[in-house]
Amino acid sequence: MPRHARILSEKMTYHVMMRGNNKEKVFLNDKDKNKMINILQEKKISCNYYLLAYCIMDNHIHLILRQGSEDLPTVIKKIAVTYAHYYNIEYGRVGHVFQDRYRSENIDSDRYLLAAVRYINQNPLKAGLGMMETYRWSSYAEYLKGSSNLIEIKEVLSIISENQDKALNEFIKMHHENIEDKFIDIEENKRINYDNVNEYISNFLEERNLCLSDLKKGENKNAVQELIQYLLCESNFSKRKIAEIIGLNREIVRKITIMSREPSP
Repeated sequence: MPRHARILSEKMTYHVMMRGNNKEKVFLNDKDKNKMINILQEKKISCNYYLLAYCIMDNHIHLILRQGSEDLPTVIKKIAVTYAHYYNIEYGRVGHVFQDRYRSENIDSDRYLLAAVRYINQNPLKAGLGMMETYRWSSYAEYLKGSSNLIEIKEVLSIISENQDKALNEFIKMHHENIEDKFIDIEENKRINYDNVNEYISNFLEERNLCLSDLKKGENKNAVQELIQYLLCESNFSKRKIAEIIGLNREIVRKITIMSREPSP
């Protein structure tokens, strides 16, 4: 299957998820997780990127970063290769450690950034690993401390309020809200995922003699509705992500979602 070019974020800020090859655990103990944190610190200096949040789980890692002097693929490759070198020596193995194709999504607004930070920091809680405050390998504890050499804490908190104490209180409050945000994660139990969505859309359009730009034309609203409803049903994508993938306004996707929930007359 051909690979499709990644859509770049105007703000150069991304949520990235790297998963262990063959869905295997690649952070087996405290030493492995601490090693990855050290690598993130090291590459932050050499690649000049800005890290806004992270969470290291047993078989995957979430990052929110804004690229600096080096582009996103280069940064992620350097992080992955450095950890793979450590891991293969540590456990006497060879070959890939992470899946070759990392997953990413653009973050293009402050509101979405805060939601993504919350989603990442809540990973241990949702996985039943205990409280966010005591999980040692995510950015949440660093936010609570109020200072970090790794995370751009003040940049994120200033989105909430210029008053640091008020911002932190609101940050803590929002992290304890049970909101079902959808972001990229390890779930792949649906028919459509990040690896095949572009192929599916291409086939959908070809069968109807349409191109992507035709979806913005009023006469094709039935095709648009059919495509969006199918993506909502057969993928784990958020409405926002679907709008981004097919190049439509998020309000269109929201309205179609509401229509699909309304009972037939």
